[in-house]
Amino acid sequence: MREQGLWAEHAAFMNALVDDGFVVLGGPLQDPVMHKARLIVIADDEAAVRNRLAQDPWSRVGLLRLASVEHWEVLLSKST
Repeated sequence: MREQGLWAEHAAFMNALVDDGFVVLGGPLQDPVMHKARLIVIADDEAAVRNRLAQDPWSRVGLLRLASVEHWEVLLSKST
């Protein structure tokens, strides 16, 4: 992953999404064939997710493809 082109730009973009509060959790899944990742984000709708992630340098050059956007209703969480 880190050896791919535009790694530094992609990492900076993703870190900025975390700093902005858009990405809550994220990281690669253990799939050595497909190289998938999952992001948990806070967004108003699917279009907002797609628009924001389309700005990723990896998306722009075809290294990253958004496979799906799914709504998740959180029913369980631990309050702090």
